[in-house]
Amino acid sequence: MQSLTPQQLKSLKDKLNEQELAALKYDWTKWARPKQLAPPGDWLGWLILAGRGFGKTRIGSEYVRNYAENNPKARIGLIGSTAKDCREVIIEGDSGLLSVCPPWNMPTYQSSRGVLIWPNGATAYLYQAEKPDQLRGPQFNLIWMDELAKYRYADKVFDQIMMINRLPGAITRWIATTTPRPTKLIKSLIQDPSVVTTTASSLENLDNLSESFKKNVIDRYKGTRLGRQEIEAEILGDIPGALWRRIILDENRVSQVPQLKRIVVGVDPAITNDDSSNETGIIVAGIDKDNQGYILDDFTTKGRPDEWAGKAIAAYHKYSADCIVAEVNQGGLMVESTLRSISPYINFKAVHATRGKYIRAEPISSLYEQGRIHHHGIFPELEDQMVTFTPDTIINNRNKNVSPDRVDALVWVLTELFLSMIMPAQTYQEDWHYGLDNQSHRINSVTGY
Repeated sequence: MQSLTPQQLKSLKDKLNEQELAALKYDWTKWARPKQLAPPGDWLGWLILAGRGFGKTRIGSEYVRNYAENNPKARIGLIGSTAKDCREVIIEGDSGLLSVCPPWNMPTYQSSRGVLIWPNGATAYLYQAEKPDQLRGPQFNLIWMDELAKYRYADKVFDQIMMINRLPGAITRWIATTTPRPTKLIKSLIQDPSVVTTTASSLENLDNLSESFKKNVIDRYKGTRLGRQEIEAEILGDIPGALWRRIILDENRVSQVPQLKRIVVGVDPAITNDDSSNETGIIVAGIDKDNQGYILDDFTTKGRPDEWAGKAIAAYHKYSADCIVAEVNQGGLMVESTLRSISPYINFKAVHATRGKYIRAEPISSLYEQGRIHHHGIFPELEDQMVTFTPDTIINNRNKNVSPDRVDALVWVLTELFLSMIMPAQTYQEDWHYGLDNQSHRINSVTGY
């Protein structure tokens, strides 16, 4: 069924009574744009690659709702990146399931169990993509994966999906709603004849986007390479001059990490805190006995100094890290004092940038080319910054007040771990601070070649 035009909807509103208006409000076929309606045919999977703000979550919620209402006793799997995403996006979000279901057919949400139960017995179960082993065992008729390209263990999650989406008695399907990224999984699904792919731009939903979103996302990133991915929903390849290539990241990716002899948290702090501020990059990495490096986690966040410091300290304790290394060119003593206000006894090293971002990153890029650095799973935002890191993008981003904070934190943490191997390539200045008996002891060193 074709959706109605705004003029047709207005005309209908003037003619309907209160009950009919309520029914119209929850009739998705009347409100949806054509790309938001399920494609016809006997497909196994529906892959929706859309820019931010297009309405991806609404598509998923409406499809699940329709499936549940028309398939009594159906078992449905709902997968979000994290527990927070499951709760705040898929279930309780503005476009989540509780928002799109009508009051007369509202499912019961049992938050303690992570379960939604419709009046006809259809049941949906929540799962976190960061814990793919949860998917061993259960069986479903339908699975919705929200932000598939963001999953850290996307390949493992999808493999499990193919094994558990097998219950008889109803059409067995999966749908995935995601901002596109050129991962191996996404590219393979686009080529799969059993998968229908829908691609849509954020600009197609411009009338329904807030002014702050238009200013902070559309205006800020439109025309940039990141904007082509996040707004126009393009699948982008590598670009000439970038220090990292996706094929290198994919070839050296691992699902398990050996015992590590040293673990460090790298921090690139944001100086301001407002709507236009950059994020604070927080990357955790380690090195093993064979001098192989592993990217373990990305705690990057946006917020007040006490908020990003809390994240960095949480990363430090979660991984029993040996130290936190942070760039202090602009923050000065504020960076260390903020961290110590939360955890006084951390080992802290302040580093000062003496050369440009690109020059500092070149030795780290060489470590990747040598196969020395491995990502434990996928880090979508970090890897997006890495594969677009060129002199031109640095200049363009600086003009837009956009900083590659995750890459900066990555460079600091790997420089610390591989210092003896890359010192001939750059000048490195550091201040060691470590807490002991409520005192801060400092060792200053400046080493250059």
